[in-house]
Amino acid sequence: MKVEFGWPGCYSAAMDDIKITAEPALNGGSCKFVIDRPVYPDGAAFFNSKEKAAASPLAKRIFEMAAVKSVLIAGNAVTVTAGPFDDWRPPAKTIALAIRDQIHSGTPAVDPKLKEQAAGQEGELRRRVEEVLETRINPAIAAHGGMITLVDVKGNAVYLQMSGGCQGCASSSATLKLGVESAIREAVPEVGEILDATDHASGQNPYYAAH
Repeated sequence: MKVEFGWPGCYSAAMDDIKITAEPALNGGSCKFVIDRPVYPDGAAFFNSKEKAAASPLAKRIFEMAAVKSVLIAGNAVTVTAGPFDDWRPPAKTIALAIRDQIHSGTPAVDPKLKEQAAGQEGELRRRVEEVLETRINPAIAAHGGMITLVDVKGNAVYLQMSGGCQGCASSSATLKLGVESAIREAVPEVGEILDATDHASGQNPYYAAH
């Protein structure tokens, strides 16, 4: 396996016939691995402990690293929260190998039963996420004139819309990732992807246009 430094903040790994690109976050606390093929095409799954990772052979492999705190598997991407690391290249090699080995195994990266469970929990996830937004998140950002609304829940993926002072704000991405996402995952760990469905440039929500 060979891992090469690409452009700033990005590493490219070529392993056999599999291409994996690692994109570390600026704060060094997480890294997104983008694979040239679907790893979990059935949705998204989030694991924040070794115990929960037992439902995912891939997450279980990644959690063998002592510094790993959480693993999000969605489509052709795997996001790992760990460290933080000043240099993600050494752990990126280990994680990329785990992804490669999982793909070569031919077995599902996530237990198929999790998707069935998520589909049956949409209503409950919606209720719990709305409760977090209402009681914890919106009161905190109201002072800045912002508000975050739950647009939809599909499986265990959550779609949020920013409005008021948050819409078009240069810090909105950081707000979602560092504050909102952390609060939701702490209260509702079953949530998979947390997606910003706001069009910050035009002030419209592209989620509705596509559905």
